[in-house]
Amino acid sequence: MLQDFLIPSLLGQDVKDAADFQRRAESIRGHHLAKAGVEMAIWDWLGKREGKSLRQLLGGIREQVDVGVSVGLQASPEVLVKTVGEYLSQGYGRIKIKIKPGRDVGDAKAVRRAFPDIRLQVDANSAYTLDTAESLLPLDALNLLLIEQPLFEDDIWEHHYLQEKFRTPICLDESIITPRHARAALEMKSCKIINIKAGRVAGISQAVAIHDLCRERGIPVWCGGMLETGIGRASNLALASLPGFVLPADISASDRYYKKDITHERFTLNPDSTITVPDGPGLGVTVDDSSLREFSRAQLTLKNK
Repeated sequence: MLQDFLIPSLLGQDVKDAADFQRRAESIRGHHLAKAGVEMAIWDWLGKREGKSLRQLLGGIREQVDVGVSVGLQASPEVLVKTVGEYLSQGYGRIKIKIKPGRDVGDAKAVRRAFPDIRLQVDANSAYTLDTAESLLPLDALNLLLIEQPLFEDDIWEHHYLQEKFRTPICLDESIITPRHARAALEMKSCKIINIKAGRVAGISQAVAIHDLCRERGIPVWCGGMLETGIGRASNLALASLPGFVLPADISASDRYYKKDITHERFTLNPDSTITVPDGPGLGVTVDDSSLREFSRAQLTLKNK
């Protein structure tokens, strides 16, 4: 359990900032989501102490972040086109559709025919092998923003062979779990775009490190989503305000997933397919304690013995 490591290694110690936390936690293998949650709390505390928003602390340059929506597999291409149209009518300006073998090129062609000018990308979620991914070559004719994670999630090297065959940029997502993995992917030329998720890479500071590495090398990045509550959504918006995040983020409006959230603040879609970055101190959101209690499944108190 993570607390078995945290109690002796971190509790009772003074942690001055996110970088200090990462140094102290580096001996803890895995548990990236838990590390990211702790680090997020540190950023919130730092911002409130200094009276600065997380966007200001990170050096973000945007007050609104360009966003899109992710559309899962539908019953048929016709239903997919209808669903995409509904999201476009809500104001989303970029569409991502999920694909898998047998539901890939045909679905993408149907959406492109119906909406020839939209920003469109596809996400394979590791559904292909190096051999079966060749069936995706017709996607090169559809003017897609990118093809996301076609091969296995622990693969970096074979994506190198695949990117050589495609004009469309390959984007790595699940393969990138540390700045070290991002550096390897770029050196192998395994992708032309990287999707950054702070939770997947163990914290905002690690996400920023990947952003900085990619920006130095001219590689676009964008911010992925992991069904975050208002707390994580606020964090993602601040992260996506950094200058290297030049592609629309997977940060949809709060009501896309939650009728009731655990923050008092809700995030809504602006008419130009953006969401406004919170400007209050820290994360810029306040926790709805009653909702938090309502949705809590368990409570754990860590004590420094």
